Amino acid sequence: MKKSEKEQLVSELAQKLRGANALYFTDFTGLNVKRMTELRRRLRKSGVEYVVIKNTLALRAVNESGLVSERLKGPTGLVLARDPVTAAKLLSDFAKENDARPSVKGGLLDGRALNTAQVKQLATMPSREQMLAELGAGLQAPMAAFVGALNGLLYMFAGALEALRTQREGAAA
Repeated sequence: MKKSEKEQLVSELAQKLRGANALYFTDFTGLNVKRMTELRRRLRKSGVEYVVIKNTLALRAVNESGLVSERLKGPTGLVLARDPVTAAKLLSDFAKENDARPSVKGGLLDGRALNTAQVKQLATMPSREQMLAELGAGLQAPMAAFVGALNGLLYMFAGALEALRTQREGAAA
């Protein structure tokens, strides 16, 4: 490649890195073209991008975007994502189906380095939508209990009024 092409690739990747919240480094050794295509298709459906580029160019782009990394040794694929949990889950699920390939070398989340264990821990977290649903249910539960208590008080009050009415009718007769 010519120097100008390399500079353009680096600047494009650096721009993509600035827009991503999460960056994962993977070792794609052992995946054939069919499997790589399947992985890229799954990632693309979720808005995640998978980039394979020379390590020296990738390192330049990572450092140019303000992040610092030293994990770019050996064959490396970069996973760029806005949603770190979704990307980690997709990588983990794909690796389970394909003999632990691609393997995750580590990553960066909002500028902080992640090791392999932390990326796996992210993969086990519930999705953003599920967490929001659980938060909504947690906020709704006390309100529902309060409404139930008020409803019970109203039924008790109505029962007391009914008993008072029957008592007065009995006393009047």
